[in-house]
Amino acid sequence: MFQYRQVLVRMRQGDSDRDIGRARLMGRNKAARFRVLAAAQGWLSPDAPLPEEAAIAAAVGGARRARSTISSVEPYRAQVERWLEQGVSGTAIHGALCRDHGFGGSYSAVRRMVSAIQQSLPPQATVRLDFAPGEAAQVDFGAGPFLVDPASNQRRRAWCFVMTLCWSRHQYVEFVWDQTVATWLGCHRRAFEWFAGVPARLIIDNPKCAITKACMHDPIVQRAYAECAEGYAFRIEACPPADPAKKGIVESGVKYVKGNFLPTRSFRDLTDLNEQARRWVVDEAGRRIHGTTREQPLVRFELERSLLRSLPAIAPDLGSWQRVVVHRDCHVQHERVLYSVPYALVGKTLWLRATDGCVSVFHEHQLVATHARARVPGSRLTVPEHLPPDAQVFFAHDRAWCLRQAREVGPACAQLIEQLLSDRIVERLRAAQGVLGLLRRYEAARLEAACARALYFACPFYGAIKRILKSGLDQAPLLLPIAPEQPYGANARYARDAAALFGPDPTTH
Repeated sequence: MFQYRQVLVRMRQGDSDRDIGRARLMGRNKAARFRVLAAAQGWLSPDAPLPEEAAIAAAVGGARRARSTISSVEPYRAQVERWLEQGVSGTAIHGALCRDHGFGGSYSAVRRMVSAIQQSLPPQATVRLDFAPGEAAQVDFGAGPFLVDPASNQRRRAWCFVMTLCWSRHQYVEFVWDQTVATWLGCHRRAFEWFAGVPARLIIDNPKCAITKACMHDPIVQRAYAECAEGYAFRIEACPPADPAKKGIVESGVKYVKGNFLPTRSFRDLTDLNEQARRWVVDEAGRRIHGTTREQPLVRFELERSLLRSLPAIAPDLGSWQRVVVHRDCHVQHERVLYSVPYALVGKTLWLRATDGCVSVFHEHQLVATHARARVPGSRLTVPEHLPPDAQVFFAHDRAWCLRQAREVGPACAQLIEQLLSDRIVERLRAAQGVLGLLRRYEAARLEAACARALYFACPFYGAIKRILKSGLDQAPLLLPIAPEQPYGANARYARDAAALFGPDPTTH
């Protein structure tokens, strides 16, 4: 209201409405209306004291004429208020009114109603949080550029991991392909090594790679992330759900990366992107005058560095945890690779912990299997002792085992097993295993004799050897070769004289 006081002083000095308008203090028509009001209030008398701004505001405000028109959105005020509480935008509200409620007014009417409702609400005040050196850092992911992924040879979006120290505003920036638990933990390790220290606590949002259940008071932390916090001795502070303002420092840091680093550069691949990002953090972002601290982040970081917690002498073995179900084939799956576990756990739910070098499987807090980490999808790592006993025997008794066992029995047995395994039409490994399995019931000498008899009569089959042993023919002497049976009867039309084929005495042929 100080403009009205200046106009009032000019009017007391004798200036006309035209003079006031020429001085651009107030329009002539408005000055004329204000002169009438001032005269009625007794303010134009040179002897009267100048009124206070509150009195002028009350008089001028009371003189205003109330609007007589009613907004076309007024019948829907309650619904608009509910939508605004849910965070619905003005354009969405206008579309919903036109679509579902038959509203025919303009968007401007809706916008005026929304503005009036928001102005009637109590103001939302906030406070700025201050942090001591080394006390905290804030972490967040942001969308990065599209690059060609060498694994799939296709363009895909990269993601920007940012960790910002709350006191110095020095930051660590890394671009990655995904937001998995392993990537999240790896970025933390490299960030701590970048700062050469660990802040006392980390303020994060609620990503699935860190928080399994977001909650205002009792969030549930990912098991692998809890191990990381224990190994590096920092505390995890998760923001309340849908309240990113609690980590506004890193939110601004992500915007700064996206607005000042990405638009002015081109990148060949992800490696080139990260190299340029590290140089930018040190040469530009770290040496700028920060808008809040009014100092260079690197200068403040030199003071904060000594107050960070020291890195552990041995880096923690960070691993991701996953619930897995044991398949019927005695294997569990992790990243499309199969790892064996004891067959007695088929159908049970276990915990799998995967690190860079190995995969460990736990059942009721007990380690039941350990494997080297495989990187090729579709691989299968099997420990023979994890399979059922029958399967262990079957896989242990392979072709090489059969040949070794047969040689220990004798030359006839070895020859018969070699004939079985060299069959070009039928796979006879089971037959060879069956022949050697007869050693559980018969002595090696009898099996050797049975194999010799089977070879003698050109019948190297498992069934023949079993019948020989069962009937005791392995202990009978071998007969001389006999003439083959005639395919037709002796009086048949095409019967051949045996003497013509085998001589007068077939047994001497």
